[in-house]
Amino acid sequence: MAPSKLKNPPQAPPVFTATPSSLIADTKRIIETSRKVQDAVVANVTANDATFAKVLLPMAQDENTMALETHILGFYQAVSTDSKLRDASSEAEKLMDDFAIESAMREDIYKLVDAVLERGDKLDPESQKLLEKEHKDYVRNGLGLPAGPQRDRFKEIKKRLSQISIEFQKNLNEENGGLWFTREELNGVPEDVLSGLKKGEGENEGKLRLTFKYPDLFPTLKYATNAETRKQVMIANENKCNQNVPLFKEAVVLRDEAARLLGYPDHATFRIEDKMAKTPKTVNDFLGDLRSRLKEGGQKELKILTALKETDLKSRTPSQSFDGNYYLWDNRFYDRMLLEKEYSIDQQLIAEYFPLQTTIRGMLKIFEELFGLQFVEITGEERDEISETGKGNDIVWHEDVQVFSVWDDEGEGSGFVGYLYLDLFPRDGKYGHAANFNLQPGFINKDGNRRYPATALVCNFSKPSAKKPSLLKHDEVVTLFHELGHGIHDLVSKTTYSRFHGTNTVRDFVEAPSQMLENWCWTPSQIKALSTHYSSLSDDYLQAWKEHAGDKPKPEEKIPDELIANLISTKHVNDALFNLRQLHFGIFDMTVHQPADHDTIKNMDISVTYNSLRKEISQLDGPEVLGKGYDWGHGQATFGHLIGGYDAGYYGYLSSQVYSTDMFYTVFKANPMDPKEGRRYRHTVLERGGSQEEMKTLKEFLGREPNTDAFYKELGLTN
Repeated sequence: MAPSKLKNPPQAPPVFTATPSSLIADTKRIIETSRKVQDAVVANVTANDATFAKVLLPMAQDENTMALETHILGFYQAVSTDSKLRDASSEAEKLMDDFAIESAMREDIYKLVDAVLERGDKLDPESQKLLEKEHKDYVRNGLGLPAGPQRDRFKEIKKRLSQISIEFQKNLNEENGGLWFTREELNGVPEDVLSGLKKGEGENEGKLRLTFKYPDLFPTLKYATNAETRKQVMIANENKCNQNVPLFKEAVVLRDEAARLLGYPDHATFRIEDKMAKTPKTVNDFLGDLRSRLKEGGQKELKILTALKETDLKSRTPSQSFDGNYYLWDNRFYDRMLLEKEYSIDQQLIAEYFPLQTTIRGMLKIFEELFGLQFVEITGEERDEISETGKGNDIVWHEDVQVFSVWDDEGEGSGFVGYLYLDLFPRDGKYGHAANFNLQPGFINKDGNRRYPATALVCNFSKPSAKKPSLLKHDEVVTLFHELGHGIHDLVSKTTYSRFHGTNTVRDFVEAPSQMLENWCWTPSQIKALSTHYSSLSDDYLQAWKEHAGDKPKPEEKIPDELIANLISTKHVNDALFNLRQLHFGIFDMTVHQPADHDTIKNMDISVTYNSLRKEISQLDGPEVLGKGYDWGHGQATFGHLIGGYDAGYYGYLSSQVYSTDMFYTVFKANPMDPKEGRRYRHTVLERGGSQEEMKTLKEFLGREPNTDAFYKELGLTN
């Protein structure tokens, strides 16, 4: 039970009671209301008397109110078990996107915003930023073009790109492919995974169905001893969503056309202009420098892994000759084997110390101590009491979802902060990766009071079984902490306008706060604090552990220091190859969004470009070395980032690592649990959201300009 003072939040959580028809009706109502606000501004204000309060404030307040519903209307497509509701959510997003495009191209409003900017009234910094951003957005949305065919074509492109984005992500969410294998073909894959696979009937009698969901895919690529099985899984996964191939091509061609219509040389220049990097040259120089620094390390790592593969193959079948190739489908397998052989790392054993629920509680405790927060899970009758409808089921979208009310501790004033939701297990039709979704932003209401945020983590960890809870591999612990970091950013942000709330920062900074927090998962004291061996959770789990452990002594409750030391020693093992993989994504992104001319992108074979760049940058062999050519797979068709907002921005995962490492080394490395610095970080970085220039936020926190020293030192790449 929650402490009495934390049982009554001042704001009810959102409800998830939409039907397909109500969802569309609500979307149309919201759009109509918003259109009336815009029309009223135009009807009642002239360029001569245009002020921020008369023009931008009413529209910003309308945007705040809209966001309380629109984020959830679009969220159903990622989480609902009802395919009709998912379809309606996609349709709602299309309607909202079309309206956003229409709004962004209203010349009558643009003229008023332009007049406000020209007037030059003194505004508070966040309002000034809103004014400048809004003005720039109108220009970037085609209002710098003369009215007529060019502007009409630009609008047409924007609408089509919105449709492509929605359809592309829907195809990924709905993807439900898989392959049938015998148990022998899946030799080496942990029994935990095999026992959860669908059993075949008829022509598939005696086989198991392996899906491309992460809890099936990754253990198979890591543990299946049969290289042919790994190869089939790898190639099929790259081809699981081929209906997205033409959509991806159409998107990059249309983006290039739109950028050129606006007078930019390419889409990358258009997109990067308002990010921290400012120019493609800055991005390309950074990626090129990192690539040259990583190349030698990648070659060394590859040499070691190739030798390990050769030894392994000879030990299995001495008569088999080694072809000298190290394939894409070898990498997770031999990376894991190297860690086991050279570093005594048993990922399955480590996972036993990280049951999902106790790990989450440990993570929330870290955030409580560091940032001055309190998390109270809302369960049972408390859900009925807190729900506006009186029905506790209405405040979640699925029975597996956990919900927490979040509060400040006494030192931070004991106030309410918002709601945190956790949706942790895979299911049909659900978003397939790990991500944080804002459900309702925070902002200042018209009456001057704060509206509190609600945020959701959507992940795909393995489900618990009768004999074991859901157990996290260490890389899944890092993923969970990273996404929780986004959730905390979303919760503690305090901005006037929803536009700048939480993670609404520029894309080449947004990952930095969460990347910085990943360091806690590599700190001995925090690894120990997060751990609890699952056998200590209940007598049933202890008995289940004994069944497979034989006469081994009962494990310690906390992970042993020796295991922690071994784990930490592996932090940078094969780091060069990992970062070269990230560079492949980043350089591919820049390649398709920075063609020499429009014909280049129209004539580009995207799949060949994707696979040839991967071979060239990552140095791993694909089916192309077996005479298959470079069009054997279509990985770009599964790459939701580049259609969902990270276009000409994937480099941000690497460049924001520069900022995150700088912040950690400078402020937290000496004492990661320093509550004084934790609260300073909360107030200086997280609370600001995107309400001021991100570089200004960084400088204020670091006390200087950021630099790459810590980043290259951490990677062992200092000259």
